[in-house]
Amino acid sequence: MRPLLIIACGALAREIGWVIDAGGLEGIDLTCLPAELHNRPDRIPDEMRRKIDANQDKYERIVALYADCGTGGLLDELLAEKGVERIGGAHCYAFYAGDDVFEKMHEDEIGSFYLTDYLVRFFDRLIIKGLGIDRHPELKDMYFGNYKRLVYLAQTEDTELQQKAEQAADALGLDYHYHFTGYGGLGDFIAEQAKKGSADGAGDHRILA
Repeated sequence: MRPLLIIACGALAREIGWVIDAGGLEGIDLTCLPAELHNRPDRIPDEMRRKIDANQDKYERIVALYADCGTGGLLDELLAEKGVERIGGAHCYAFYAGDDVFEKMHEDEIGSFYLTDYLVRFFDRLIIKGLGIDRHPELKDMYFGNYKRLVYLAQTEDTELQQKAEQAADALGLDYHYHFTGYGGLGDFIAEQAKKGSADGAGDHRILA
């Protein structure tokens, strides 16, 4: 039996892999739900249940690297039922920026649309095409008419991604704001979970389908 499985949003896979490698953390496996569920939060609890059920007999512990992500508490109900701990926060934006900083940004402008490195990288696929704006441009105002600004919460200092984020703001007709977060609470949570893990099976980590 392996020590620890992290079930995460696919939008976090790259960053989680970096944290594990940079920290030399061992005995951790990673599997992800599709990042496209960002647009269908109602499906997250059922998809999470399937992942847990498929792996619970293979691991000493399973943790969820998922915020509530718009499930209205249904994800937490499932995780409590299954005895699976998750990282705190209503959104990944909060555990990247920190709860206090994110709350302050939200209070400063409630009409803020947030992007992370992943969402900037795949903005066209997830937002423009994923929401059907490419086929029906009138949907842009329906989805984003109440937003005032786009806030890029950057995990890395990448000028190319910064340019793409500015272009995304222009495409949506929003003001552009940049805030560097690094990996925030993501790294702390993974390191904490690794310390709790058993030494049995340690020595490597794997990314699963």
